[in-house]
Amino acid sequence: MKKLFSVALILCASLFLITGCANSDVPVIGISQYGEHASLDNCREGFIQGLLDAGLVEGKDFSIDYQNAGFDDAIATQIAQNFSANNVALMCAIATPAATACYAAAEDKDIPVVFTAITDPVEAKLDSGNVTGTSDKLPVEAQLDLIRQLQPDATTIGILYTTSEPNSVSAIREYEEKAGDYGFTIEAVGVTQQSEVTLATDSLINKGVDCFSNLTDNNVVGVLASVLEKTNEAGIPVYGSEVEQVKLGCVAAAGINYYELGKQTGVIAAKILTGEATASEIPYETISEYGIYVNLAMLKEMGITLPDAIADKAIEAATV
Repeated sequence: MKKLFSVALILCASLFLITGCANSDVPVIGISQYGEHASLDNCREGFIQGLLDAGLVEGKDFSIDYQNAGFDDAIATQIAQNFSANNVALMCAIATPAATACYAAAEDKDIPVVFTAITDPVEAKLDSGNVTGTSDKLPVEAQLDLIRQLQPDATTIGILYTTSEPNSVSAIREYEEKAGDYGFTIEAVGVTQQSEVTLATDSLINKGVDCFSNLTDNNVVGVLASVLEKTNEAGIPVYGSEVEQVKLGCVAAAGINYYELGKQTGVIAAKILTGEATASEIPYETISEYGIYVNLAMLKEMGITLPDAIADKAIEAATV
């Protein structure tokens, strides 16, 4: 009898290990992050904080299954399909490729998808269905104005972008539409994958651009350190699109706070989890407030003087 009891205990313990310690009644949020860089990490951390700020308790009201695609579209699709197979309560998708993969995998099961760090949800076809979230639309006019004030004699802005990323295609179009109002022309070079970014950087440098303006393009941001190594050697300033890029070595940026963007997304997700609203009932939101961030060391290295009008409202972001 004792032996049978011991065997039963072993079987129960094995089953416990297989099924895990989590309470099966706790809703699981599958977080799919397209890749790892500071702005997307800030989105994820802000998202979880937003859930907590909304009054939810981790381990009781939700649990997290976090997956990272490493900037690989195929892996992003696999992650989304696994979330769907496991019937998660909600998918949080960080960046456009993760969001489109989650939306495709969730559609048949009507699993709600909440996205963040997407510049143009309409361009990405994420503006209808059981999906909502937050847009990180770039303040393009503010960025152009910032560049004009810091480089009064500049005429050409170089931009690297991924041709298959709707965010970037939309941003390039807006830059080209508005650049002339500030006396600029845009020299854009497209890439299809991350491994092409450094070669494309050389191409823009050889074209003699006066500066680079970086987007939130994931392939480019993922290797921004390598881009900056080349532009610094050539003496060409790079303007970022948010604070983390300025910390990395861009001279300045007119951009949003991605932690706050994530928090806003978490609050939306909490409404869905608590049954206050469905994803389809909540229009996606766009953060309209932006900050001016400057890296004083890099401005000095590039010989750029910070005008008093900008210095008065700028936030210093020291190189990490």
